[in-house]
Amino acid sequence: MRIAVDISLYPLDADYVPPIKDFIERLNRHEGLHVATNAMSTQVAGEHEKVFAALEAETRATFATGRRAVFVMKVLGGEPSPAER
Repeated sequence: MRIAVDISLYPLDADYVPPIKDFIERLNRHEGLHVATNAMSTQVAGEHEKVFAALEAETRATFATGRRAVFVMKVLGGEPSPAER
């Protein structure tokens, strides 16, 4: 089953840009996913198992840095059409 996840990362740190860029770069390394970013969030689309495996690995890596952060995610069943991205 294909899904799409809209995800926003809010590092609780004054220097918030590097952790966000790092998270997005790590997501892009996962094969079989479509990753798109905009000013507000990142969309990750692909097969359910692959998307959640990538999110598990990369949210864990973000939290393992010792920095506090908040992730906000919305999950959509089915991949959005190009007009919805």
